[in-house]
Order: sequence, then structure tokens, then C-alpha cells
Amino acid sequence: MNVLKSLSLSMMCLLGVTCSAGAHQSASSTSAESSDTSVVVGAARTHVYVPLLQGKRIALLSNQTGMVGDRHVLDVMLDNGLDVVTIFSPEHGFRGKADAGEHVSSGVDEKTGIPIASLYDGKSPMPSKETMDGFDVIVTDIQDVGLRYYTYYITMVNLMDAAVTYGKEFVVFDRPNPNGMTVDGPILDMSLKSGVGRLPIPTVHGMTLGELAQMVNGEGWLKEGKRVPLTVVPCVNYTHQTRYTLPIAPSPNLPNMLSIYLYPSTCYFEGTTVSLGRGTDWPFQVYGHPDMTGRDFSFTPRSRDGAKNPPQLDQLCHGVDLHRMDAEDAIAQGINLEYVIDAYRDLTSQGKQFLLRTGDRNFFNLLMGDKEIYQMIADGKSAQQIKATWADDVARFKAQRKPYLLYAE
Repeated sequence: MNVLKSLSLSMMCLLGVTCSAGAHQSASSTSAESSDTSVVVGAARTHVYVPLLQGKRIALLSNQTGMVGDRHVLDVMLDNGLDVVTIFSPEHGFRGKADAGEHVSSGVDEKTGIPIASLYDGKSPMPSKETMDGFDVIVTDIQDVGLRYYTYYITMVNLMDAAVTYGKEFVVFDRPNPNGMTVDGPILDMSLKSGVGRLPIPTVHGMTLGELAQMVNGEGWLKEGKRVPLTVVPCVNYTHQTRYTLPIAPSPNLPNMLSIYLYPSTCYFEGTTVSLGRGTDWPFQVYGHPDMTGRDFSFTPRSRDGAKNPPQLDQLCHGVDLHRMDAEDAIAQGINLEYVIDAYRDLTSQGKQFLLRTGDRNFFNLLMGDKEIYQMIADGKSAQQIKATWADDVARFKAQRKPYLLYAE
């Protein structure tokens, strides 16, 4: 079992640290369903991780979500005498303001003067050897939302691969998964592996980044099946049923919890001509198109920060308003393809274009992680019939992931 060398395994377990691919955890992290306000994120547990990281040169993967109360984890680490020498920034940048998919340049953090190495600059998702040679350990502290096509976990896995290649240690300060109560969707067809799908997991995997990192290690999903020396600093008082309200929006177009709960159902519109509300006050909470008919609700996407050129820019779109849906109803539906089916039938019945691109690797298929589901929609299958086709995937994955869970289900 690989561990950081700063403390013995027994001492680390006493502190509530999880090492390598095991599922050890502190008693405090396994408590029953808890309230949102009682959750303590890994980054807040300085008494656990400061002894592990002292004397090491640290690279930090984080962004605007890496907050401990009203302070950024970078400031907390520096104030505790830790030597952070590099910042890695993911999609949307270190400050979280860039558009989805927008290339983000490297630079320097204005407050601390620490160099920022962008992992989303359009060149390579892997850091250079020069960057990797400058530190000993990578720390990840970033808020994920538990979807296979959400890119933060992909960035983490790429860095795990880099850590294996260059002999670095890897630490995850864990945070709750706001969709952690749900497992849904097909397991990724790995012929569709892409920047929006990296691992053979369901669309909604229900795992925290710490749990997922353990699974990546344990299942041999890194280069050549190797394992990175991994340590997870778990949350306290979190379970997979906790309704955790994110204190900071994880990206510009997920502004509130309803957008996060609807994201598993509405993101597929990204691969179509239909607007899902980017450029409005309700991204991922509405959908529509200029040619959709018989609709009482309309909206017009406009250029704004985080959505500079949204689909159907400045076009009056007619469609469906979901932004008043009860949050628990959104959670309960998991992936609901009724919205996609509704728009598909409306537009195709008029001979209008629905998919942005065709071919097996069209963006709809990449998001879905499956080549057959679009044909099922075209064949008139219902959302319930389609969901039934991935039930075995969900059951198989739940069994596969179980050894790596840190928190009660």
C-alpha cells in the first residue's frame, strides 16, 4: 500500500486520512445522514494534512471553489507554512470565469505571485516535465458535481497519470458530491473516450473525487495499470444522502443547486441545436429553440460572462421552463430524457436540424457515452424504456465501486 512517508499508516488512520486504494476512514466521517451545515470539508482539516505536507514542495489543483469558510485553501496552506510552488488551473481557469471549453492561459496568481500552469490551454492536458520537476506532491482541492462529462475529475485523473510518470505523490482534500445520492446512466463506451468522458463509469457516478481517485488507483485505470501514492483527506459528517449546498458556484453556468440537479438531464442539449439557457439567468434550467412550436415560455440568450457566444445567441427561443422545479423532484428523476425527446420530436417533425453533428463521435454521443441511445430516441422509445437499458450498468457499477466508498450510502 502506497502512503505518504511523513507519518506511519497507523498514525494517519488515527487522524482520519485514507491511504492508497483502501477504504479506511475515521469514525466521524461515517456518521448517519447529516445536515448541510455540519459537513467539514477536507481542506478545513489542517491538523490532518499539514503534518503530511510540511517540508514538501506542493503543486495545488484548485479554482474558485477551493474555499475554507471565507478563505481560499491556497491562503490557508500558505498561512500554515506549506510550500506551494505551483498552481494548476482546470477548465474555466483558477478564478472560474472562463467559458465552457474556452482555452485558459497560464500566468501568475496576482495575490501570491505563485505561477499558474493551465491544464486547459488547448495544448496538452499534461504538465510539462519542467513543471513536474519543480515539486514533490500534487494536492487537489476542487468542487466536483459528480457527472462523467464534468471535466474537473478528468483534470484530476490526468494529473494522477502525470504523478505516476514523474514519481510524485498525490493528495485529495475531499469535498461532498452534490449529486452523490444518485447513480444513473450508461457506463461509458470507451470508444467514445474524450474530453467529456475519461473513465468507464456511469453518467452520474455518485462518488466524491476522493472516492473516485481511490477507484482509479484500485481498478488500474492509470497508465500501464500503475498506482500513484495516494492520500485522501476525507470530509467529516457527510454521507451520500446529505443535501450539501455548494457555497460557491462550481462553474459559471451552474449558478445554483437546481442547475446542478438538472444538469444530468439537460446537458445533452449541448450536442444539439437546442439552447439549454446559456446566456440567460437559468442555464441548464430551461430549454428551447426558435422553431419549437406551441410553447408558452420564451427566452433570448445573450452574451455575458461565462457565456460569451451561447447557442441561439440573440434569438427568441420557445420552449420549457424548469427553473421553478422543486429540488427534490429534480433529484428524484436522476437522468430524465423526456426533455431531449420532447425537443427532438418537435424539431424533427418539422424537418429541422436537431444534432449539431452526425457520426458515431458526435457531441451528443460523447456526452451520453453511448452510440445507441440517440437511435432509440429516433425510434420512438420512451425515456423510461431507455433508462431501463442501462439498469444493469448501474447495478454492476454500484458493486464495483463499493470497496472505494469513504462515506455511508
